[in-house]
Amino acid sequence: MEAGIVGLPNVGKSTLFNALTSSKSAQSANYPFCTIEPNEGIVPVPDPRLDTIAKYIPPQKVVPAMLKLVDIAGIVRGASEGQGLGNKFLSHIREVDAILQVVRCFSDPDVIHVAGHVDPLADIATIEIELLLADMEVLDSALPKAERAARLNDEESKLRLEVIKKCQAQLAGERPLRALELKPEEQTIVRGMGLLTAKPILFIANVDENDLAGQGPLVKKIREHARQAGAGVVHVCAKLEAEIAELEPAERAEMLAAVGLAEPALSVLIREAYRTLGLQSYFTAGEKEVRAWTIPVGATAPQAAGVIHSDFEKGFIRAEIYSLDDLVTYETEAKIRQAGKLRIEGKNYVMKDGDICHFLFNT
Repeated sequence: MEAGIVGLPNVGKSTLFNALTSSKSAQSANYPFCTIEPNEGIVPVPDPRLDTIAKYIPPQKVVPAMLKLVDIAGIVRGASEGQGLGNKFLSHIREVDAILQVVRCFSDPDVIHVAGHVDPLADIATIEIELLLADMEVLDSALPKAERAARLNDEESKLRLEVIKKCQAQLAGERPLRALELKPEEQTIVRGMGLLTAKPILFIANVDENDLAGQGPLVKKIREHARQAGAGVVHVCAKLEAEIAELEPAERAEMLAAVGLAEPALSVLIREAYRTLGLQSYFTAGEKEVRAWTIPVGATAPQAAGVIHSDFEKGFIRAEIYSLDDLVTYETEAKIRQAGKLRIEGKNYVMKDGDICHFLFNT
């Protein structure tokens, strides 16, 4: 799964992407459409639990979970009608699983805002409207075919028509589809249509260096909007984070201490993007490696085992699971087992974030 970084031109989107991927390439130019093709990057998901596990079960290597990010060129008003490179940009958004919208909350006379002034809620509305209009076009195009298919009294076709009309009514009220309550079978239909406003969204407030705590009035406006929309918010100073990302580890720690940050804001952002995608991690631990594995929230034990190898899922017998708290308390797997804290879970077990596992299977 992957998340697409979107935003209006000159909001700090590419600066943020470069910082996330620790890129030392030239910064984007100060004009719209400087990112023509989407840039892609794979970033590790910061997880201090890995270091804790490795403290008690020393491995040869530690392998974090990874997250794929796509830097999508800036959207402008009229994108749904092909303005700028609108159709191309919208097609790139259609391909990702979640939207990370960068919203400008900083002032800089050298970086011109596309609207001439900084207004984060107006920026959010501009993109939301373009995505709404694009979804309306998709649904309007799909409606006639769905109506013809439904006349054959096929239950699946009738459900598809019903879902299309339900989505059209939602969009007519200028409400995104992610806020629409749908049954699982309806959600499957919506996902299959690649509708943009159905994708989960995370707002990224790009703040000034004098508001690293994200307590300024512009960020507060975004938080209130996100609360009403059921979305998440993180705040970062992309300019500062880009500088931190360029430093060696020791210098990076000094810089963080100097500005009063416990960790880079990007670490918080990556973890929140991971959550927005509906993902969580479980761990395997041994002398060879301590590794975080990515699974969707709600995955069963056999499905989790299948992430390691498909044979593990096909031949799944059971999982032996313990918690990080148990490892800290008892310090070794042997003592965890002796204390009766090693759980034996079967095929119906739903994985919890942070489970430490051994899978037993036959081939």
